[in-house]
Amino acid sequence: MILQQISLVNYKNFTSKTFQFNHKINCFIGNNGVGKTNVLDAIYHLSYSKSYFNSVSSQNINHNSDFFVIDGQYQKKDREEKIIISLKKGQKKTIKRNGKLYERFSDHIGFLPLVIISPSDSDLINNGSEVRRKFMDSIISQSDKSYLTVLIKYTKTLSQRNALLKYFALNSTFNADTLAVYNEQLVEFGNSIHQKRKDFIANFTPIFLERYQTLSNHKEMVSLEYKSQLNETDLAILFIDNLQKDRVLQYTSVGIHKDDFVFKIAGYPIKKFGSQGQQKTFLIALKLAQFDFLSQKASVKPILLLDDIFDKLDEERVTELINLVNQDAFGQIFISDTHINRTEAVLQNTKQAYEIFKL
Repeated sequence: MILQQISLVNYKNFTSKTFQFNHKINCFIGNNGVGKTNVLDAIYHLSYSKSYFNSVSSQNINHNSDFFVIDGQYQKKDREEKIIISLKKGQKKTIKRNGKLYERFSDHIGFLPLVIISPSDSDLINNGSEVRRKFMDSIISQSDKSYLTVLIKYTKTLSQRNALLKYFALNSTFNADTLAVYNEQLVEFGNSIHQKRKDFIANFTPIFLERYQTLSNHKEMVSLEYKSQLNETDLAILFIDNLQKDRVLQYTSVGIHKDDFVFKIAGYPIKKFGSQGQQKTFLIALKLAQFDFLSQKASVKPILLLDDIFDKLDEERVTELINLVNQDAFGQIFISDTHINRTEAVLQNTKQAYEIFKL
């Protein structure tokens, strides 16, 4: 799969710009603030229907305009594909594939597989469990449409249950039968999600471990752990046991929305016991494992985005990463960097075709 061209209109700092891309490596060079990451984010937007760095869509509109348009032209399995994402202030965002409007954004997820490696990935280690759940859900959803559908249903039903708990508290009332309707739905959806997450971790972990060992030269032992309340107790029982707590809190305190993805090194949390270098290696291994997993499931090579990565890694890790990029397993790659001499030296070592865009 190749992104041949992208056109940006009023997207972030770009009022009007078109890029035509090399089939292998494309690098954006320039000082901080010129829009290198914004181009990568636009490419990400075309795959995921949203920004990687700013979830508020209207804030991606150029300050001097009231709309944005991202137009991407792809070659996928010998077929031309045109994706257009547009948003006007006060209206809903739209996504079109070859001129046809998507009714649901979820139908687009997974069509253009993509992986991004960015300094902001440190949130996966440093922030709360929600960030790690989203990472896990994003990977599964790109390869399993039914998972995303059930996840959306669970989230909607959870919101309704929470609203009901608040209603009970505000009105000093309670109806067990009404609550039971939401409980039954959440149990059905939650059990399905829990099983698919367990299956995912079982398949994903060996891929991740192999990537980490390669990047670290087999120096450390790391692990992934899927932490869920449903690992020990059925969700229906959890709802019964925590009913009074939920009524006091006025929200649902148990369920798969409390799951976590635990990262460890030598048996200890990497957040507390891993060095900066070990954490960076862990994150890159996670993302490369994501790339491998999606490659297997999608039968096409995902696009790989490397945002400002050379500034954040030492020379040894950069060398290991470039050695990996040289392998046939990778397809089209997009890179952002601030130093043209460093970037050209790295790209020449890849012995791959490349194009440099100076911003």
